[in-house]
Amino acid sequence: MSAANPLTIAIVVGSLRRESINRRFAEALTRLPGAKGIGFTWPAIGDLPLYNQDDDADQPAATKRLKAEIRAADGVIFVTPEYNRSIPGVLKNALDHASRPYGDSAWAKKPAAVIGTTQSPAGTALAQQHLRNVIAYLDMPTLNAPEVYIQMTDALITPEGTIGPKSAEFLDSWMQAFVAWVERHRS
Repeated sequence: MSAANPLTIAIVVGSLRRESINRRFAEALTRLPGAKGIGFTWPAIGDLPLYNQDDDADQPAATKRLKAEIRAADGVIFVTPEYNRSIPGVLKNALDHASRPYGDSAWAKKPAAVIGTTQSPAGTALAQQHLRNVIAYLDMPTLNAPEVYIQMTDALITPEGTIGPKSAEFLDSWMQAFVAWVERHRS
C-alpha cells in the first residue's frame, strides 16, 4: 500500500440492528494491525427502497449515493449475519440496487471479501456461500482463502472494541490477505 495513495475499503454490513454484532465485529476488524493506514467507509443500505426495475431510468437518490460510495472504494468487505440460512434481504436489496441498470453495476471488478459472525458454532457459513454466489455473478473478484466462519462469543470482541487475543492473529492474517488482494486488483 502506497502512503501517497492509501486504500479505501467500503464495509457493507448486512444488518440494520442498532446493536448489531456484525457492525461491532466490522468495527473491530478496522482496528487490527493489518488495517492500519486504510480508509474505511460505511455505505448505508437501510435507506434504500425495495428494488424496482421501473426505477432504473431514474434511480432513487439513495441508490445513486450507494453506487458513488462503492465506485469510490478500492475494495469491499461484506460483513453479513445469517438469516434463515441465507443473507439478509436488506443486503440483497443493496446488491440489486447498485448493480442496475444492466451494464451500470458499481460492483463490477471491485475486489471483495465476505465475513460475518453469529452465535451459531457454524458462524455464517451458509450466508457467506449464498453471498459469494451473488457477487460472483456481479463480477467481483473475491478473496477465497482464508475463509472465516466465526462464532460470536464474549471473548471475540473486547470491551474496548478490539478483536480478542484468541482470534486477533487469525483475523489479522485475514485482513492482511484481503489488503494484498485489493492491491493486486487495484485499478
